[in-house]
Amino acid sequence: MTFLSQFASETTTVDKDLFAALGIDWRLLILQIIAFLILVVLLGKFVYPWLMKSVDERQAGIEEAAKATAAAQKAAEDNKAAVAELLTEARKQAAEIISTARLESAETLSASEKKAQKISEQIVANAHDQLDKDVANARKVLYNDTLELVGLATEKVIAKKLDKKADSELIAEAIKASS
Repeated sequence: MTFLSQFASETTTVDKDLFAALGIDWRLLILQIIAFLILVVLLGKFVYPWLMKSVDERQAGIEEAAKATAAAQKAAEDNKAAVAELLTEARKQAAEIISTARLESAETLSASEKKAQKISEQIVANAHDQLDKDVANARKVLYNDTLELVGLATEKVIAKKLDKKADSELIAEAIKASS
């Protein structure tokens, strides 16, 4: 038993001497532990809630921004499809407008050609009518001039002047006889 009592007495001395051997003042250590606990309580009560609130707000902002980005990407894809659809529709309308314009221009050209054809036919018909009138007038003038010349020639031949009525009758008889 002496061994155990000797070991037990050495352990108590060793515990007291252990802190001293390590250069630790146990009163100062207890004071530091109390200061640390006070610091942890103060940080837990005032700083950590504010810090956690700030971190939570930032996290919520990041999540909101991610949702907004996803919504913007979806809207961009939807708009892209809508723009493609609008372009397709615009191309169809442009093709329809072009074909309608071509058809209308062809109809206008055809109508203009028909109108020009009618006008030219009218001009030609008027020219033929005028030519016929001019020929008839020329024949009448030529007939009258011929009668006058024949009358003059007859007067010279007969050497006497007949009146106009007699001249006309003689000339008409001469023309009938020669025909």
